[in-house]
Amino acid sequence: MKKLLIFTTLLMIAQGTFAQEDKAKRPSPPAQARQTVGGKTITIDYSQPSVKGRNVWDPAGKVAPAGQVWRTGANETTSIEFSQNVKLEGKAVPKGKYALFTIPGEKDWTIILNKTIKWGAFSYKPEEDVLRVTVPARKAPAFQEKFTIDITPKGVVSLAWADTSVHFNVQ
Repeated sequence: MKKLLIFTTLLMIAQGTFAQEDKAKRPSPPAQARQTVGGKTITIDYSQPSVKGRNVWDPAGKVAPAGQVWRTGANETTSIEFSQNVKLEGKAVPKGKYALFTIPGEKDWTIILNKTIKWGAFSYKPEEDVLRVTVPARKAPAFQEKFTIDITPKGVVSLAWADTSVHFNVQ
């Protein structure tokens, strides 16, 4: 009887340890933006947090504090991948996969491509930045409950959440 209890306990622990998490059931589910621009594929993998009545840009908050490095989504660090060399806002970026961080601001945002893709922005190191550009922030045409990233066929990447919209160009 004792052996059966030990075996059952170990089996339950193993099952819990190796069970795959259904990411689609997270409060901030995974999403992907993908577009081919001039024969070059841009893929952005991110998670979609919701506003849920919060001031998401509060500098003292924990969601996407203004003036601080943000993982540009939720959960895992947002990644951006280019199938070939590109120019982002006119600056050369070699093909590859990068972490996409941002620094939200009231009038403009800093877009950051970083070499290290880990969980969130906790291990962010500025010395691993590949690129930083500043782009204007705009009032979104409509309130966006879920954080959303879109890419147009002309290479305009749009980040939209709450009442804010930010765009940058990839060619």
